Parts: sequence; structure tokens; C-alpha cells
Amino acid sequence: MRFIFVFFLALLLTTAANAQGLNQTIRGRILDRESQQPLVGATVVVLDLATPLAATADATGTFKLEKVPVGRHTLKVSFIGYEEQTIPELLLGSGKELVLNLGLTESFTSLTEVTVTGEREKGTARNEMATVSARSISVEESKRYAASLSDPARTAQTLAGVSGTSSGDLNNEIVVRGNSPRGLLWRIEGVEAPNPNHFSDAGASGGAVSVLSTNVLSNSDFFTAAFPAEYGNALSGVFDVKLRTGNNEKREYAFQAGVLGVEAAAEGPLSARSKGSYLLNYRYSSLALLNNLGLDVTGNGGVPKYQDLAFKLNLPLGRHNLVLWGIGGLSSSSSRATRDSSQWERYYERFDDRSSSDVAVGGLTYTHSLNDHAYIETALTASGDRHAYQAYELSESYNRVLDTEQRYENTALRASVLYNHKINAHHTVRTGAVLSRLGFTADNGFRDDDYGGQYVQFLQGTGHATTTQLYSQWKYRATEQLTFTSGVHFLHFSLNGNAAVEPRAGARWAFAPRQSLSAGVGLHSRLEAPFSYYTRVPNTTGGYTEPNRNLGLARAVHYVLSYDNQLREDLRLRVEPYYQYLYNVAISPDRASTFAALNYGGGAPSEALVARGLGQNYGLDVTLEKFFTSQNYFQLTGSLYDSRYRAIDGKWRNTRYNGNFVANALGGREFKVGRANNNLVGLNLRLLWAGGNRYTPIDLAASRQAGYGVTLEDEAWSEQGPSYFRLDVRASYRKNRPHASHIISLDLQNATNNQNIFGRFYDRYSQQLETSYQTSLVPFLNYRVEF
Repeated sequence: MRFIFVFFLALLLTTAANAQGLNQTIRGRILDRESQQPLVGATVVVLDLATPLAATADATGTFKLEKVPVGRHTLKVSFIGYEEQTIPELLLGSGKELVLNLGLTESFTSLTEVTVTGEREKGTARNEMATVSARSISVEESKRYAASLSDPARTAQTLAGVSGTSSGDLNNEIVVRGNSPRGLLWRIEGVEAPNPNHFSDAGASGGAVSVLSTNVLSNSDFFTAAFPAEYGNALSGVFDVKLRTGNNEKREYAFQAGVLGVEAAAEGPLSARSKGSYLLNYRYSSLALLNNLGLDVTGNGGVPKYQDLAFKLNLPLGRHNLVLWGIGGLSSSSSRATRDSSQWERYYERFDDRSSSDVAVGGLTYTHSLNDHAYIETALTASGDRHAYQAYELSESYNRVLDTEQRYENTALRASVLYNHKINAHHTVRTGAVLSRLGFTADNGFRDDDYGGQYVQFLQGTGHATTTQLYSQWKYRATEQLTFTSGVHFLHFSLNGNAAVEPRAGARWAFAPRQSLSAGVGLHSRLEAPFSYYTRVPNTTGGYTEPNRNLGLARAVHYVLSYDNQLREDLRLRVEPYYQYLYNVAISPDRASTFAALNYGGGAPSEALVARGLGQNYGLDVTLEKFFTSQNYFQLTGSLYDSRYRAIDGKWRNTRYNGNFVANALGGREFKVGRANNNLVGLNLRLLWAGGNRYTPIDLAASRQAGYGVTLEDEAWSEQGPSYFRLDVRASYRKNRPHASHIISLDLQNATNNQNIFGRFYDRYSQQLETSYQTSLVPFLNYRVEF
């Protein structure tokens, strides 16, 4: 804390020395939103200056505004025959140029007129086929929100209908409207990708630290229901991540160091004559770095280590564009039990364990503009993820006995093609195909209490399969106020021949100048993790069977309505009721078991499964959001929901993720400081209140007799902990100097140190029911420089 105080004081004291006005460049491209063709002659105006600055797009749609004062600015983008767009409060710093890719929608009016239809709604999804339950998450929001830690997944947890408390405070797992987080689809650069998080479990969708750095990210789309037909193999939601293109005119750099890691980024033109660019980012764990310097910062010899690398090379060639990109991350952690049994107070304290998770994905994307109305995009990608875990129990003489050993390796080779054709201002069609070759190698064994404590190898072997996905969708703008979308997605899984045809439809009606109604319906399906199909179950002859080879696809039907009211230019109200019906859910065929895939977030099942379960989620999401204007913003979200499932016994029960409610209150304000008002002080808060975690009651008497925890299976997930409460605080200071910006920030997660209950378990040592808690107050200090 002394260091933090001294650092802030030093920066504030130097503010007076930087009194001169500082300028920077805003530039980018202006395109037709549907056809992605340049709009030659489109204009961009900076509205909030005493002397307005303006620029016109050239033959490639490129514009440049030079010598713009640093700070926040509002831009107006217009072009004859297109709907005008206003972009408020863009942050411009002295260290980096602001490069924008802007899309305008064609108007139905005569080309001799300019029709202003109002500001484009903030947070509108980049995907023009989206009509409902879709939102764009900006890089600035990921940086600004309290305790978001520049992580887009943690930013998504602030949205209505989304929670992450069930997985722990230090996990960015995304639970959408009561669904299992395993139902989320990650896409990077338009293709399906493995879970892009450090310290993740096999088959999960979250982790402790994101592999995705905001240094390389552009705005990304997040869908919570009834997503467009191009998205397949997704049950609950879609996170469609885009990487930004590096600066192709000027070399720029960034460096930052903090609790989470030490990070460096570089970007610039490939050569003086080339219009191409490169973007490169590398990060290394701060704790691992200190450990390498000889400092034991954990006290038990176990240091969480991780590093990640991301790059993007962009090469435009007239009507052609070639992109080579990649993201990869390595992470591991371990813990070592104290070699003094008198200090063991809980059973888990006598274990040594080590875990690791690695992920990589990359590809080559080629885009060809066929004409002024159509383009084709092809991509070849490769990805892989690897997860390992070992746990050893120590005997009284400190000999190690293997308790659990898991190893999962997944690979995927994909080829995809997309054809987009804007027929006219009314009609746009998009169709495509994705062929994936999946492979895996897995081992999973542990001492199972149900088999007398014997070590059982539930999974061992390799396998491969192919998935084929085809889709087609159509957008019809009947009028400027009425839009329809429709489409169909087809998914085929070669391992067992299961297939799904998934129709989708949506509509949006702007029935008043500031109000609209939207609706969406869609059928969606998702594969289980590939290794789930190869689970081995011991039989009575001493061998194994593989009962899950023919497991069907999990299916869900989404229905959603949405009411939007733009109460004023910077204030929006959104209300969304929804209903989801799930079927073909993987459950246990054993009538004594209540297992269902809807209740676990990762790992491999160790029992036989059949696709005969049901589920349903319904609720109401409400958002009141004031956009960032006049140096302040706020966002209030509330969700009431119910999430239930039906196992083989026909009884409906709460799912593990049925918290029943979640509410967020976010807000912040910026203050201009310095003699020339060049610098910014930011204060941001987030208040989270949610229903407590659910867990299955434990039979204490039976547990004491058995020597391990025995749950009351018929009452699965019936108990719920107290409501979860957390306050996060963020303070930041941005100092703009000639050619460089310095940013120091402090995030306090759980600033009130509230003791939120994570769950309850039976401890073999105490022979009592014990309570585990979520994380207490955690500070995250970070320093960043852009130049």
C-alpha cells in the first residue's frame, strides 16, 4: 500500500510539468456493414471541438483526422444514402493512435438525400445477422469495469442473465441464464476455438486468467440466446472474439507490469512500402518471474505459472486480404503438503498435487472481394488443448500413494468457407460450411469410493471423429423499422452418425422513434467433450465397457422477446423474457443416480450416460444503462430465473446453476486533471448480489460409517447457500505525455472482504460437515505505458 501511495503521488506531482496541449491521430476505414465494401467519400466529424475537425474517406474507405486533442471525443459518420452514425466518448491517448473500423447501414431513401435515423445503439453486435440477445463488448469496457482485469469474460459476467459465482471468485467461467458453462461456444477470428483460459479444466469454458490480452483484441460479440444460423455446436451462448489489426502506418509499443503478469506488445507496418501490418503480444506470470529470481512468494513452494503469446499479420492485396494469426498459452500450478502430520487439520491437507493446462489455436484466413456486393472468406485453422492433473495422498510415513491421474489432449483441424452477398438494401444472404477433424488422447483414473477405494481407470485411449457443419441465413429489411432474419444450421458427428437440423428466425420492429420490439427462436445442439464418448465402466467380469459411444447430441430450443427503449440519447432500458427447453440431455440410466451433464462444468464423466434427460430455463432480464457521456456512466442489471432438470427417475430438480437471481450495479466517473486537462483520474465501482451456490446435502451418519462423503442423491442440488455479495473497486490514473501515455490502476476485488460460501463438504479427519469459502479481498495493481 505504501508503494501504491508513492506511485500515485509521484504521477500527480508531475502533472503540472505537462501543461501543453497534446494531440493524436484518429483514423480507420468506413465500410458498408453488410457487404464490407469501402464507402468512398464518407465523412467523419469530431463534434465536441470549438473548431470541428472533419475527414473524407478515400478509394479504400480510409480516413485520417490529425492533431486531435487527447481526451474523449464524439464522432459523427455519414454518407449519402446511408444511415448516419454517432459514436460517443471515444478515448484518445497520447501514446497510441486510435484506429477504427466503422460500418454504416444503407438507407432506403433516395441517394440525393441524407436521412438521419438516430444514433446507432451502443453495444450493438458487430454481426449484422443478430436481432436479439446479442451485445458487443468493447475493449475499453474490459479495461474500465471494476475487477474486470481487462478480461472480456469477466466483463460478460456483468451483463443481464450472466453469472459466474458458482465457479469461484478467481474463475471467469460464464453461466448463461442457468445453463452449464460447458454450453458456451468460443470463436476466435470466425472459427470455433478451444477454451482460451489459463488454469482451466478439460471440457470447461472458463479459467483463472484469460489467454486473450486486450492488447490484441477488438470489440467482440456475446450472444445469450437464439443466435444466428452461422453459429453451431453451441447450447447456451456464443463468445465471438475478434483480433484487431496492427497499425500499418506507425510503430507502436506497450508495456505493463502488475499482479497478473508482465506484458509487452508491439505493432506496426510490415515494411515502408507495404500496407500490411503486424501485431505481437507476450505475457509472463509475475509470480513465476519472482520465483525465478529466488523469491518464494507462496510459502509452500507451489507457484502458479503461465505465459501466453498472440500475433496477427495482416496483408491487404487490393481486393484480396490475407491474415495469419495465432494465440497460445501455457499454465501450471502445484501444491505440496506439509511434511508434519501434526499440522494436518483437514483431509485435503495431506495431498501433493500438480495441474497444467495448455492451449493453442491459429490459422490462415483469405478474404476475396468478388465485386461491390459480395465477398468470400476461406480459413484453415489448427488448434489443440492439453490438461493434466496428478494427486498423491501422503501416508503417515509420508510415502506418496497415487490418488488421481488425468491427462487429456484434444486437437482439431478445420477448413471453412463463407460466402456473403448483399443483394440490395433489403436483402443480404450468407452461407458457409465448416469441416473439422477432431482427435483426442485421454487417461483418467482415480481411487473410487464406490469401488471400495480401488484405483479405477475410467478412460484410456485415443480416438478421432469428423464434424460437418453447413449453414445458410437471410436478412430481410422490409423497411428501416422492420427487419427479419432466418436461417438453418446442420451439424453431423461422424463418430456415431448423430445429426441435427437447426432452424433459426428473428425479427426487430422499431415501432416508435426510440422504441423497438425484437423476437428470436432457434433450435441449437452441442457435442459432449470428445473424450466423453470413450468413457470406460468396469463390468462384472473384470473388464470394461464403453457405453457412451452412441450418445446423442444435446438439444435446446430458445424463445426470447426483447423490448428496447432509448429513454434519451445516452440512456437505454432493455427487458428480455425468455424460455429454453432442453432435451437429449446426457444423464445416468441408473435410477439411483441423479447425474446430468447440465450440472457439471468440466472434466470427463465416469459413468454410463444416455441422452434422455430434460431441462428448462426461464426468466426475465432487465438492463438500465447510461452510456459513457459527460465523463460518467452506470449500468444496472437484474435477472430473475429458474433452472431445472429431469433425471431418469422423472423428478424435476434444481440444477447446480439455479441461483434464482443475480443483480449488478456498475458505475464510474472520470475527472480531467492537469493544467491543460490532459490527464484522467477514473473511479469505478461494481456491486454484485446473487443467489447462493447450490449443493447436494450430505448424510453425516452414513458418511461417518463409510469413511467418506455420502450425498443424499434424491435431494441433489436442493440446498442453497446464503446470498452472494461482493463489492469491487477500481481507481486509475492516466497521464498523457508527448509520445507516451502512462496508466496506473488498482482493482480491489471483494473490497469489503465478505465471506461468501462456496460449498459444504464432509471431511474425513474431523468427521464433520465443513464449509469452504470464496476468495477474500484481493488487490490487483497494474502499471501500463503506451508509446
